[in-house]
Amino acid sequence: MFTEVSGPAAALQASPAVVGPAGGRAARPTAHRRRRPSGTWVPYLYVLPAVILLLLWTYWPLVQTAGLSFQDWNLIPTRPKVFVGVQKYQKVLSLPELHQALTNTVAYILAFLGISVALPVLFALLSRKVKGKARTFYQALIFVPFLVTPVATSAVWRWLFAPDGGTIPAIAATLGVPMDNVFRDPNAAMTSVIVIVGWQMLGFGVLVVSAGLAGISPDYAAAASIDGANQRQITWRIILPLLSPSLVFLALMTILLSAQWTYPIIDLVTGGGPGNSSTNIYYLLYQFGFRNFDAGLSSAAGMLFFVGFGIVALVFVELSEKLSFHDN
Repeated sequence: MFTEVSGPAAALQASPAVVGPAGGRAARPTAHRRRRPSGTWVPYLYVLPAVILLLLWTYWPLVQTAGLSFQDWNLIPTRPKVFVGVQKYQKVLSLPELHQALTNTVAYILAFLGISVALPVLFALLSRKVKGKARTFYQALIFVPFLVTPVATSAVWRWLFAPDGGTIPAIAATLGVPMDNVFRDPNAAMTSVIVIVGWQMLGFGVLVVSAGLAGISPDYAAAASIDGANQRQITWRIILPLLSPSLVFLALMTILLSAQWTYPIIDLVTGGGPGNSSTNIYYLLYQFGFRNFDAGLSSAAGMLFFVGFGIVALVFVELSEKLSFHDN
């Protein structure tokens, strides 16, 4: 005979038992479980230090520069800043030194597009013919000048171009081509700066192009050679189109950073002369601010260059998708 059980005992028998890992009864989960906070904001904590440093060292000085461009101040802390409106911008645009610096900057950019973009492609393609450890040594040999500081680079090249006992003038004299002090020649000062900076920045371009070539699958060239394509056709129709993203990036960096690359060499070798023949916009900012002690004029010129290069960068980024060929 079976005895009917009712009440709390029946409810306890009707509920299924929860078996723990060891076979015993485990604690039953409570009906109200504490909710864990959402973790969607956690990744932002990792980038917060970088954002703080970016705001502190980049955007805050940019805001200060924009404010100084509307003021007259000679960098003396005891002298108050005088608000002059857009007077500094008008003065900058009317200076003949600005036009000369802009012309020289464009000339530097055009020269470095050939040295930092075209020549690295040639050297990177030639390095692919070198096998084994010799290729690494060959690429490192080209990249080493990029690691040399501008002060050491300037000292070495001033010794090489020295009119009395310099190596390059001595070689030129044996070839029947007399060479004076190129750093004091208005027609040769800019060329000397281009040679020095181009020699130093060539390794950076070779590094970027070599990295781009390493990402191209050799199967494309193998398939094209099976179809009867020669090496020249493979280079022009397969390798260079697939290398276009690296070349576009390298061209953009050259346009934006040419003035920055040439500034230390100009300052240490030619001093912007003779007669502003080798100056650029970065060196012009230095002259306005720390030689003429006109912080407002230097800031106004800096803001104009910032807007100009920003527009160039935006246009170039928009065109990069049309100029680049991606392997999809």
